[in-house]
Amino acid sequence: MAYQALNFTEKLSLLGEQWSPRVIAEMNDYQFKVVKIKGDFIWHDHEDTDETFIVLEGNVRIDFRDGHVDLRQGEMFVVPKGIEHKPFAEDEAKLLLIEPRGVLNTGHEGGERTATNDVWI
Repeated sequence: MAYQALNFTEKLSLLGEQWSPRVIAEMNDYQFKVVKIKGDFIWHDHEDTDETFIVLEGNVRIDFRDGHVDLRQGEMFVVPKGIEHKPFAEDEAKLLLIEPRGVLNTGHEGGERTATNDVWI
């Protein structure tokens, strides 16, 4: 077996478009996904799972119906399952997301921002 570390910078350099998470690793039934974001996303929730946001580069605000959380590089936040949220980044930000395999980025909302699921880089 070959043992090799994953490099976030290298994996992020392979991303062409924003708001399209790509899988870089799995642990049990959880996927680790890198994504570039800029601007507003859509309001959505994940009824059956929490979602972890780790900021690798930049600044991110996650809006909730009753407030928000600001995240800077090196910070993380876990959005509890069923909580409606909307990520936003004024300038491009690069994130690591941790969530169960098969979770759509837009939850049950769908629409044009729904990324193809389970795409590896």
